[in-house]
Amino acid sequence: MNGPNRSQSLPNMGWCIPHSELSWVPLVAFQRDPYLPGRATFARNDLSSVLQVAADSNAAAHAVGQIPELVDLMMSFASEPLLYDCLFVCKAYSTIAKKYLWEKLPSAIPLLSLLGPIVTTGKPDIVNWDDYVFTEGFDRACDLQSKRHSPSSSVSSFYGHHMKLWDRDDASSLTSVDTSRHGVPKLEAYLYYHGLRGNRKPGPKLIYRTSTDIFLPPSGPSQDLREMQLLTVHKHGKLGQDKLWATIRDETVGLLDGKQIKQTSVDLVRFRWEEQTEDGRGKEVISPVTIWIGVLPDSTNGDAAFDSAQGIIELLKKYEIDDIDIAFRESEAQLLAGPILYAPVNDVHPLKSVIDWLTTALSLPIAGLRTPHMQGTLGFYFKIGEDLYGVTARHVLFPATKGNNLYRYNTSAPKKNVVLMGSRAFDNLLESIQALIGTLRNTVTVLEKRVSAHAERARAGNQQAAVDQGKFQQNLDETKATIAELRKFWATLKKDWSAVDNRVIGHVVWSPPITGLNAPEGYTCDVCVIKLDKEKFIPNLRGNSVDLGTEIEAGRFMSLLYPRDDAPSEFDYPEDRLYLLQVILAAAQIKEPNSQDIKGDPTRLVIKRGHTTFTTVGRLNGFESRERQYSLLGNFDSVEAAVYPYDNDSGPFSRGGDSGAAIVGTNHDFVAQLTGGTGTTDSSDITYGTPMEWLWNKVIKVEFPSAVLFFDRPATH
Repeated sequence: MNGPNRSQSLPNMGWCIPHSELSWVPLVAFQRDPYLPGRATFARNDLSSVLQVAADSNAAAHAVGQIPELVDLMMSFASEPLLYDCLFVCKAYSTIAKKYLWEKLPSAIPLLSLLGPIVTTGKPDIVNWDDYVFTEGFDRACDLQSKRHSPSSSVSSFYGHHMKLWDRDDASSLTSVDTSRHGVPKLEAYLYYHGLRGNRKPGPKLIYRTSTDIFLPPSGPSQDLREMQLLTVHKHGKLGQDKLWATIRDETVGLLDGKQIKQTSVDLVRFRWEEQTEDGRGKEVISPVTIWIGVLPDSTNGDAAFDSAQGIIELLKKYEIDDIDIAFRESEAQLLAGPILYAPVNDVHPLKSVIDWLTTALSLPIAGLRTPHMQGTLGFYFKIGEDLYGVTARHVLFPATKGNNLYRYNTSAPKKNVVLMGSRAFDNLLESIQALIGTLRNTVTVLEKRVSAHAERARAGNQQAAVDQGKFQQNLDETKATIAELRKFWATLKKDWSAVDNRVIGHVVWSPPITGLNAPEGYTCDVCVIKLDKEKFIPNLRGNSVDLGTEIEAGRFMSLLYPRDDAPSEFDYPEDRLYLLQVILAAAQIKEPNSQDIKGDPTRLVIKRGHTTFTTVGRLNGFESRERQYSLLGNFDSVEAAVYPYDNDSGPFSRGGDSGAAIVGTNHDFVAQLTGGTGTTDSSDITYGTPMEWLWNKVIKVEFPSAVLFFDRPATH
């Protein structure tokens, strides 16, 4: 590759490096991402907008003079937006780059680590990562990552959106009002479903509803908001008979198509909220069963929804049903797309909260070697003889631009390799380790103060202080030991896992086209089978085991799965957190509740561990949903098993990047493979999956008749 031969300064900084002094190397330009505040995105060789390498040798002195000023500005962290506007040329091996970027400016190393992967020319690292993790520069980067990973940004984002609801309505408003005859008032439109996505995220926008409950809007932005919860439906006097819901659901889709409604989903739901009585006490309200229709944002107004609802009401009357509400909301259907792997670790291991994505438990984050920006989750394993295979969703590894044809590996063609962790996932892992180190360093500061203060009281004769000092000292020693292990682990990742070729874990052997409405059930076929490098898995493999993770403490997890003393639950929390799967839940059992929530409502609880949202608990709906996705090539319709969030505080069951994950039940049972969801682009109100019974028996076993799903290797650790 030949570099450009004219000089152009870095915007706002006037910094350039002469091409005559630098061998041509890849460049990484970091810029603010307007869709992800506080994050940086990179563009390789984006010379036209960021940097031109100069040929004028006189520019060398100018570049050298500007580098210290540039680094001081960037390392001051005084202005994060300005930080992301700056640029580094990474790993240049010429005399000038090596001398001024590495020897004279070692403080630049944590900045490079913070902003993302260091681009190399293929030569060995000139940074000793084992030593670097014990430097002051690394600690500064950890402290900054700890601040960046704090939850304050999501809180401020929600309140910023909430305040806009009281702005005047005009063309520039983000919360404009529907002026049609049957349009919903603005506050009701944006606040009626508050709580469905958690108390720090706006709920979906209501377009129209037939329910008769009265919504009392808050008097101002400071007033507490009513929280609504999504409930599953397992029984209805008529819909559960002779698959009547499937008939009405499909006829509803046809009716909406006839009225040119841009629908994205048709779900069967209920809602629960609390209303204040005259004496100030709360009264629980549960809505009637509701046909909940999702439509593309800005595609439908109140009048169009009203007209469609009247048609659905007439349809229900045909089947003598008059106890169902109808509601429309805005929503988008979306696809939620080296060394041997470690064995899972126990709860006392110092790496318990960061090592999960490098172990052999289910839900590994994966990507295609040629498409590292597309990320998903490895759902489950199966064996054929001594060979090991993994299964994920096709859309995780096959871009839509590459067609939708049958793929079967041909030994005469290059392999379609699959890697553990795409670019973003690997960077996020490094950042999360640094953030944890930064947080623990703060903990050390506090513990040292406590040890010192209690030691002084102990010397004065306070026996309880002496006991407490010993406890604080033990906690301090353990925290320091954890930090030391995290430092070494971060260095190991940089040395052994940074090169994407070291993270190749297998190659695709079979993937049929993505199809929907497959007869007779109408399910989605979105599957991809990977032949795994068994040498990287077998030494530490424990069969199809889900690591329940450390995000939900074991006691809290048990409370979620045992919400009532008088409600049955087969779940037993494993001592090593590895939840071994042993059976497939029959599709007919999906509609049957097997427990109750804390308020006594029938439910069937399910678990998922995915790349993006980690471990979540949700409610499996008893009636399947109809989903539609839109693209330039047409519409894609399918029938899906539906999972709703556990409650208002749990957050979404899944987000983008969780596709392919196994949805499992409380009795060691496979339930479904996660394929997508409906909601906003960064969340999902409802998660969709393909029932495992159909996927395994009607799809995978047809292609791989000798496949064995349930196998277990004894622990070797």
